[in-house]
Order: sequence, then C-alpha cells, then structure tokens
Amino acid sequence: MKTNIRLILFPLVICLLLVLIQKTVNSQLDKHSLRCGCICVDTGKGQCEKTCGIEYSNLDQVFFCPIPHPTEWPLLLQVPAQQFRAVRTGDTCKKTGSCPVTMLITGNNQTFGQSVSGNMFSRPLNINSSDILLSLADNALGSGITSRYTNFLDAAFLSNAPIDLIQPQCSSNSQISVAIQLGSAALQKDVRCTQGLQLWRNSSSEINDEIYKGYRNGNSERKINEILAAYDFANSNENLFNVTVWYNSTYKNNTGDQPPALTRVPRSINLASNAYLQFLLGPTAKMLFEFVKEMPKPETELRLDFSSLLGPLFFTWVIVQLFPVVLISLVYEKEHKLRIMMKMHGLGDGPYWMISYAYFLAISSIYMLCFVVFGSAIGLNFFRLNDYSIHFVFYFLYINLQICLAFLVADWFSSVKTATVVGYMMVFGTGLLGGFLFQFFLQDSSFPKAGIIAMELFPGFSLYRGLYEFSQYAFTGNFMGSDGMRWKDLNDSSNGMREVLIIIAVEWLVVLCVAYYADQVVSSGKSPLFFLRKQQKNLSSSFRKPSSRRLGSKLFVQMEKFDVDQEREKVEQLLLESSTSHSIICNNLKKIYPGTDGNPEKCAVRELSLALPEGECFGMLGPNGAGKTSFINMMIGLVKPSSGTAYVQGLDIRTDMDKIYTSMGVCPQHDLLWDTLTGREHLFFYGRLKNLNGAALTHAVEESLKSVNLFHGGVADKQSGKYSGGMKRRLSVAISLIGEPKVVYMDEPSTGLDPASRNMLWDVVKRAKRNRAPVMFLSLFRFFARGNL
Repeated sequence: MKTNIRLILFPLVICLLLVLIQKTVNSQLDKHSLRCGCICVDTGKGQCEKTCGIEYSNLDQVFFCPIPHPTEWPLLLQVPAQQFRAVRTGDTCKKTGSCPVTMLITGNNQTFGQSVSGNMFSRPLNINSSDILLSLADNALGSGITSRYTNFLDAAFLSNAPIDLIQPQCSSNSQISVAIQLGSAALQKDVRCTQGLQLWRNSSSEINDEIYKGYRNGNSERKINEILAAYDFANSNENLFNVTVWYNSTYKNNTGDQPPALTRVPRSINLASNAYLQFLLGPTAKMLFEFVKEMPKPETELRLDFSSLLGPLFFTWVIVQLFPVVLISLVYEKEHKLRIMMKMHGLGDGPYWMISYAYFLAISSIYMLCFVVFGSAIGLNFFRLNDYSIHFVFYFLYINLQICLAFLVADWFSSVKTATVVGYMMVFGTGLLGGFLFQFFLQDSSFPKAGIIAMELFPGFSLYRGLYEFSQYAFTGNFMGSDGMRWKDLNDSSNGMREVLIIIAVEWLVVLCVAYYADQVVSSGKSPLFFLRKQQKNLSSSFRKPSSRRLGSKLFVQMEKFDVDQEREKVEQLLLESSTSHSIICNNLKKIYPGTDGNPEKCAVRELSLALPEGECFGMLGPNGAGKTSFINMMIGLVKPSSGTAYVQGLDIRTDMDKIYTSMGVCPQHDLLWDTLTGREHLFFYGRLKNLNGAALTHAVEESLKSVNLFHGGVADKQSGKYSGGMKRRLSVAISLIGEPKVVYMDEPSTGLDPASRNMLWDVVKRAKRNRAPVMFLSLFRFFARGNL
C-alpha cells in the first residue's frame, strides 16, 4: 500500500518541480534587459518622468513594448555578404568589397526574359523627403543583415551597415543618407549603390545545379557562392505571366528550438511583377509595395511555459515510469515462483491474467488521474488548455498498451535485478531519444510523413508524439490567448494525434494477443502450437495402457528387487483396469537432465512406478541428489518427464495439469511467500483459490493458523518477511493443506523445525490424511519413518 501511494504521488512531485523551476526562471527573466526600453525625461520641475517605447529599445527589448502603431519598414532584398557572393572569376573583389550581386534568369523565351528582367534595376534613386517610404518603394533595396522572427524593428536599419541599392552600374560616389521615422525619433541610414549582375541560363536545371555548387558541401573547395535570387519565366509572354522565384531559405534559421526568422521574399516577387508591367505598359507603370509592418500589440512580459516547453520530455518520463513498476512486479512473482505456486493451488492462466491486468490498470488509471489533477490544480497550461477528454482517451489507451508490453517483456526475464535495470533504461532512453532525436524529425517539414508513422510504431515515440502535440497546442493557446487542442483539431493535417491514437489502439490489441501467447509458451511451458492441439486432444482416447517395453523384459525384472518389481506389476495391472481406488499412479516415470559444460547427462529419476491409494501418507526418504525433488517437480508440473507419465485422480500429468491443480496442495522445498503479506492474508488468498468464502473461509483460515501455531500473539498479522525460517515453513504447510485438497505434496516440510514443531507437524498431517487422497512426504530425515501414520 505504501509503495502504491508513493508511486501515485510521483506525478505531484514532478509537477511541483516544474512549477518551482518556472517561478525561478521567471524571476530571472524579470530584468531590465528583457523589458521595454525606457529613458528618464526631465519635466522641467526637477523631476524625472519615465518614458518607454520602441525608439528607446534595442532588438531584444522591442518585443516587450506596447506597439499600438507599428513602424512601417521599406521592403528589402536579402543580399549575400561580400565574402560569400558568387563571382565569375577570382576572389579579388571579395577582398576589396566590390563584388556585384548575381541574379540568374531563365525561361522558354530568352529575349522576353532578358527584356523583363532588365526593368528590375533600371530605376535611379530619387528621394522625396516628404515621403521617404514612397521614394524607397520603387527601388531594389537590400541588406546583408539577417531578419528576425518579428518585424517590429528591422535589424537592417538598426545596424551600422548601410542599405544596398541594387543598380546595373554604380558611380564612384554613390552613397546617400536618408531618415527613417521610428516613433518620435528619426534614424539616419546610409544607402550605397551595389551592382546587380543578371545572367541568363538555358534551363531551370542549370540554375539548380549552379545553386547547389554554391553550397559549401556542393563543391570540392567547400566555398560558398551565393546568389541574390533566380527567376524562371517559363512560358510567360505578353498575354501570360508565369514566374518561379528561387530564394535562400537557410536564412529562416529553422533549427526547431526557436521560431523561424522572416525571409525577405516579398521584394523579389514585387520586382518581377513591376518589371513585367513596365514591359507591357511602359516605364511609368508601377505596382508599388510601399512597406511591411507588424500587427499592433500590447506590452508583454517574457514568461516561459515550462509545462509546454519541457512537457514532452518530462511527462514521457512520468508516464513510462509505470512500465518498470509493472515489469518488476511480474518478474518478482516469476523469480520467486509465486505464480507457479498460485497455479498449483488452482489459479488458472486466464484468471491470473485478468486479476493482474485489472490491478495494474487500476493503479495506472489512478496514477494518471492524479497526474492530470495535480497538473491542473497547480495551473499547468499543458492540462488546462487542452480538452480533458482527449487527455483521458490518450492516457487510457497508452497505459493499456504499456501493461501489455510489460507482460510481453516479463516473459524474457527471470531476475528482478536485470528487469529493473532494463526497465529504467527504457524509461530514460525513451525520453532522451524522443527529445533529442524524434522531435527533430517532427519539426523537419522535409522529413516524409511515412517515416514519422514508422517511427511511431515504437510505443515510446507514439507516446512522445502525443505529448508533443499537447504541448504545441498548449503553448500556442497560451501565447495567442486561445484554447488548446480540441477534437476538431484532430482533422488538421499537421496534427499527429489522430494517427497516434489509431497506432496505440491497434498495438494494444496486437501486443495483448502476442503477450498472452508468449506467456503460454514461455512461462506455462506449452507447445508453440498448443492452440492447434487442443482439438486433437479432445478427439483422442482417454484410456491408459502400460509400458510396452516392460511386457516382454523378464531379464530386466530379475535384476530388480522383489518389492520394486512387485510395485511395478501392481501399477501395470491398475492401468489395465477401467476404475481404481488409487489416487496416484506413476508409470515408468523418468527424468534426464541434459549435460552442460562437457558433463554427461544426469538421470535424476529412473523409471519410477508407484501406486498410492486414498488416505495414505507416503514418505520418500533419501540423501541429496537422490531425485526426490525432481520427482515431486514432475508431479506438480514444474518440469516435464523425459518419459513415462503419472496419473492423479485419473488425470495425466503430461496433458491435464490445469485440472490437477484444482485439487492439489503443495508445500515446496523452499518457502514461496510474499514478504509484504501477512500469514493470515496468505491463507485467505489461497483459501479463495480453493473456492472457500464467507464464514467457511474465515473458519478454515483460523483453524489452519492454530494447527501450525501461528494464531496467537499477533503472529498471524505480521508480514511473512519478518517471520523466522521455522515460522515460514509452518505457514507453507498450512497453505498446502487449506481447502482440503485431494492430493498434498510436501517437499522436506520439517526443514528448519525444532523437535516440538516436527511433532506438531505430524499431528497436522494425521488430521489432514483422513478421508482424502495421499499425503506425500519427501525428506532427508528418517524421523518420518517412525510413528503410526
């Protein structure tokens, strides 16, 4: 119970940690450098009045200013830097800073294309001081300064570098200064002439090839040769305008961890449009594109929504944390043979799966409910803005898939330590691979969608994708003041939540079937084709026959002791009878273990034949290595016989163990107990497996506790992990006898018991053997050979 409570509280700790980090970072972000720029203006009365605005802000501060009337900025081309400009021959101009910028032209009609493109740079710069923007709007201006992701302030006009005016030819003194109004202040900006060189290419493929060779990795010298722009006029003519524009998209700087920058494409398109109009209507024809500007905005503060930014990574760890918990629990039962112990007392594979699955689903559901409730209560937008019903469906489907995966993976582990290491490696590995690998593919628009879906077949990536979609919608909703994800948003082509839900639902059903099949083959030891043999088994005959090799081997009979041969003949005679009062019949039971490390194979049980009637207590004595435990392991279904078989209540141990388990009690050689359960809880659990309930169950538990001296002094309500070795042994004996099983096997039950406890054990066995099938003892001691049983 305490472990489950700690597990359920884990999401609360993570959510509180996120809130603490967010408040700490917000306090660090509340600095002057991250607020709108301000100055102190003297009011004339010896007082200072604080005045803020974009005219007093730098590029980092302007985003936080209230801007009711955003500045109008002239359109610019993205001009390559001097050292990267494409040149025909030599690099001398790069050293002197006089390289022209290159524009490539192509189309179906060379004469038409060159005529139109010749109009792009033909206009001289005429500045009208009363309307600076209108004067600049009719010219090809550009800058080598890269843009930012907003245009409240254009970095090109705030830098010290001059603005480039692209012209066919430049004179020696071709630099002027213009004034740009910025709020209540004016910016003086130099404008210099830069030569624009237009070159014709025969096809668009030539342009593509030349652009690629200008890429650093596209040439052997690893040099950058960048062009200003390229135009393909295709089939354009006097009646049709059809143009394709190339531009350098790397200036977006779209790395995925920040908003992409704006690109200076509008002026490239406007140049072509104006040039075509002038080709048709003359030089006076214009289609002016005066300025660009942002939308008005209020004053803002820099606040990081950590639940959205870090949500996919952190919350992946939170949810996948359940996987090793389920895995360790399943492997623990397997390693300590608790599951086979339950199976021996009548718990079938189907009920075991249903009970275990329902328990893990309940724990996982409560865990996820607390996760969502805690996150919403402390104000994380990741939960508050997105539709809670989408959260519920997504988490419900995934925890079911995760439980099925744990069942599947548990079949391949036999050690809790190994399962723990692998489980938590999967926890951290899933989050790290999702955050630092898978997310980059999600943000790469050029990566094919089929590749994303293929990666999402890995459950960890499908979980990360769903959380990523939640975080993106929450971040956008918080930024825009709108809602997060709603069901209608699942129809958006860019929203991957719909495909994720389908993938998880299908994988849940597939993994569930595969996990159950693997469990039957690996853990239950059934044949890989057990589902095909079931029908064959129902059609087969149920009669028993003695071993054929014994019927004609008198020489071998003479070599055996008289009592052994007599018992064997008794068994063969009983097998020929249609009914018998003997509850256990072993017929030539043999177990051979294969040799390992070069050692020969070991014969543990050599053709044992034995018949035990009802009400008999049979003791098998022998030293270590005599084969006692191997024999009982075959009888209780832990291992399969190499040859021969045995019948319990007329049921074959090779094919009918599931039916035999319902009427069998086992006290194994080593105590198979849950350390966290009390002795009373053990007996209640196994009593219910024997179909006891109500007052009959309570009475049986109390009588069992009293019979093994675990009732008084509060011993029954102590956890079995705190019991001594003798107390654990007595509890194992009580478990084997509860529910009045038809057959009881006890493997060295007196181990660790003092003489008084051994005598008490005899009394328990005497009472238990009345009116029931045999009680079989295996022991190293001759103590059991004494007494009247």
